[in-house]
Amino acid sequence: MFKALRKLFDGNERQLAKYFKMVDEIESLEPQISTLSDEELRAKTDEFKERLEKGETLDDLLIEAFAVVRETAKRVRGERHYRVQLVGGIVLHRGDIAEMKTGEGKTLVTTLPAYLNALSGKGVHVVTVNDYLAKRDCELLRPVFEFLGLTVGLNLPHMSPEEKRAAYLADITYGTNNEFGFDYLRDNMVLYPEQLTQRELNYAIIDEVDSILIDEARTPLIISGQASKATDLYYVADQVVRRLKKEEDFTIDIKTKQVSLTEDGAKKVESFLGIDNLYDLKNISLNHHVQQALKAHTLMKRDEDYVVNEEGVVIVDEFTGRLMQGRRYSDGLHQAIEAKEGLQVQRESMTLATVTLQNYFRLYQKLAGMTGTAKTEEEEFRTIYNMNVIQIPTNRPMIREDLSDLLYKTEDAKFRAVVNEITERHKKGQPVLVGTVSIEKSEKLSRMLKKVGIPHQVLNAKNHEREAEIIAQAGQRGMVTISTNMAGRGTDIKLGEGVDKLGGLHVLGTERHESRRIDNQLRGRSGRQGDPGSSQFYLSFSDELMRRFGSERIEGMLEKMGFDEDEAIHGSTFTKAVKNAQKKVEGNNFDARRWVLKYDNVLNDQREIIYKQRREVLMSNDLSETVLAMAKSVIERIVGIHTSGELEEDWDLEAIVDFISSNLLPEGRIEVEDLENKEPEEMIQTIDEAIVKYYEERKEELGNERLQEFSKVVILRTVDRKWMDHIDAMEELRQGIHLRAYGQDDPLRSYQFEGRAMYDQMVEDIEEEVIKYVLKAVVHEEDEFEREEVAVNTVASSGGGDQESKESKKQPVRRGEKIGRNEPCPCGSGKKYKNCCQKTKRLESINA
Repeated sequence: MFKALRKLFDGNERQLAKYFKMVDEIESLEPQISTLSDEELRAKTDEFKERLEKGETLDDLLIEAFAVVRETAKRVRGERHYRVQLVGGIVLHRGDIAEMKTGEGKTLVTTLPAYLNALSGKGVHVVTVNDYLAKRDCELLRPVFEFLGLTVGLNLPHMSPEEKRAAYLADITYGTNNEFGFDYLRDNMVLYPEQLTQRELNYAIIDEVDSILIDEARTPLIISGQASKATDLYYVADQVVRRLKKEEDFTIDIKTKQVSLTEDGAKKVESFLGIDNLYDLKNISLNHHVQQALKAHTLMKRDEDYVVNEEGVVIVDEFTGRLMQGRRYSDGLHQAIEAKEGLQVQRESMTLATVTLQNYFRLYQKLAGMTGTAKTEEEEFRTIYNMNVIQIPTNRPMIREDLSDLLYKTEDAKFRAVVNEITERHKKGQPVLVGTVSIEKSEKLSRMLKKVGIPHQVLNAKNHEREAEIIAQAGQRGMVTISTNMAGRGTDIKLGEGVDKLGGLHVLGTERHESRRIDNQLRGRSGRQGDPGSSQFYLSFSDELMRRFGSERIEGMLEKMGFDEDEAIHGSTFTKAVKNAQKKVEGNNFDARRWVLKYDNVLNDQREIIYKQRREVLMSNDLSETVLAMAKSVIERIVGIHTSGELEEDWDLEAIVDFISSNLLPEGRIEVEDLENKEPEEMIQTIDEAIVKYYEERKEELGNERLQEFSKVVILRTVDRKWMDHIDAMEELRQGIHLRAYGQDDPLRSYQFEGRAMYDQMVEDIEEEVIKYVLKAVVHEEDEFEREEVAVNTVASSGGGDQESKESKKQPVRRGEKIGRNEPCPCGSGKKYKNCCQKTKRLESINA
């Protein structure tokens, strides 16, 4: 009775019941579909497209389309979708997450929703965690899609823009999360529509969705250029930090992962550097470098957080254990590690464009995902992405035995027990997969196994190239495989002949991760498709999770009870306590991500507006309305500023005329007498009419097509440069905004308010600069707007240094004698000196 009631109130069970009814309908079509010839089966695609054009929806076609894909997979690949795979396909089409255990055939499941949604002609993106899986899945399933008349594209790094464009134009495109995100950023930096690669972001199916949307959610994808200066301060700070002593000069907080100088430590740093006060405003840069050097030496561990190879310092992904090639720590931390390791410090970079994976994937009209482990994070998926997690039952019952955790007093005792367990299982030929949390621990265990003569394979970020090969052999008789968290994610471990009679694959975890999902992923390598298997975790009091939750108290208690070092504590109560600790950490991490998201959303909202407006400019053939609207906005602002006084005698009409003559119109087009005895609205109208008239003259002078192309280049370049500066400014604001809490201000509200003010200022700067160039720049006949050259300059010139030379901006005249402000400018323009070269000189000194 209680079981029936539980099912009644279980949303997952209700959804499954509904979906299995749909599966019954799909299966009822099998006799009919199976009698179709290959040509008739292929013709179904055209039929479905016609029905969509006549008003049917994708939901209307689902039953029949899934039946067609199932029959096609059977003919082309010899694989017929199981009922549970059909359910998984329905879940993905609905824009939810299908939680399917390892070995349940998630790759084949994607054929169903990918085919159905590709019928709309808007494109489907299938997203994987690495290039190997993207290429593998694409080649495996390409024959199925092509049989049905659909095109398939593969999007890989280092492809040319033309190759990427072709991949995105395909009905179904495979690629990695990073590459899709970077292409989005690059598309928002081009100057001409034909340089775009991506189409509208329609529908994405994300494999290992928890890894991408949770673990890497806040990972920023950054396109950067090198800053103009390198600094020796990293080496200086490194030498200073090497002289400091733990506890005496600095303290480390394990729970918050923060390191702080003590008062004595700060005095020692001041003495080393020869300064009076490390926290003086003038020493802010020195303080920053010392803090980063401290982090590099105390919090960042070699072969755990990063490795050093021929490419220099390479980050190790804390969730997967993979090397993150080309990725660098921000805010100078990477340079501090390079100094620590005695390498050449690379120049700092400046951000040209950036977006987090979380914000990128929320741009899709529909999003779906698959993984073996997502239920523990369902609240986050639902809150942030509006996706439910549906647990799909296995095709065959799971019979894996998950044993209780074993806790040892010391790490050495734990590893001795692990080696003994591996030895015993190896003697009888049972394959063992050992999971470790870091490269360092995997290599330590490897050395111990070599001492006792146990042959084994090591899979970590240092030899990830052999990942597929190593994992493919992990289920063979007598195999021992040591792996970091990567554990061949996305690759099946199949049992060798006779291994099932030995108990199947035994998974042995050497430490609990702070997330239950990571542990479940490791466990999930065993017991696929109803195979036998087992799993167990070995822990010690020195493990990070244990230390973060007060293991010292329990350890002291065991000391008094006289527990031997090699004795293990075990039992379901202890295992439950560990899981509760993990739940607490997961909750804290979710709260932290949700809080950070509120900050991220401020810049993300601004990015979406800028990119939307930028795209409108990019696709437009006539920017006259845009340019004139910008001009009017500038006029309204300038007139408003100089007519803000209540009395007319307080209005500064000369300042308005000076601005107009310097930035918008030729000298003499608007004089003070044109504005006298008028209300501000009338002034705006007068100036606006003069600008519209002059703009028409510019069209005649340059030719409309040439003026439009010139305007487009100016607008896009200006927007890109100002946006780059704005990103850096917002990051600087965010770094120090938490200090507002000391003044009883809400840091988030302050960030939102000041971020909006900075954004508004950026928009004003863009408008003024664009109008000045479009209306005032001298464009010579020989000037060419070469498309390739412009695109390169846009990316390379963050400071806009090439803008002046490209648009032939007049240089100020430098003379020995003093020139009066109201005298004719010696450059020969016919303007007053104050409105010509003196103005230009002043602007350049400000910008410098």
